[in-house]
Amino acid sequence: MTIIGINKVFEHDGKKLHIQTEDLGDGVGAYEVRVYDGGSVLFLKRIPYTELLEQQLPKREHEQALRALMEKTTQTVQAAIVKGKIG
Repeated sequence: MTIIGINKVFEHDGKKLHIQTEDLGDGVGAYEVRVYDGGSVLFLKRIPYTELLEQQLPKREHEQALRALMEKTTQTVQAAIVKGKIG
């Protein structure tokens, strides 16, 4: 399967934070989301997607479903930054 990633620069409170969400591959069955401020990691979380793998979807559908999960996680992290939970 193709490894999927999302990179966003999120500006909040005068800071430019880099949010990186990266698939670790089907062999691991998880993706990680990290928030960086410069070179410092402010937040790191590994999120398993075992349930998605168990569905045994065709490649294209699998990648679309995984990207949707990752986008949702990225949005959740942005909301946590705004609420002051990260950063």
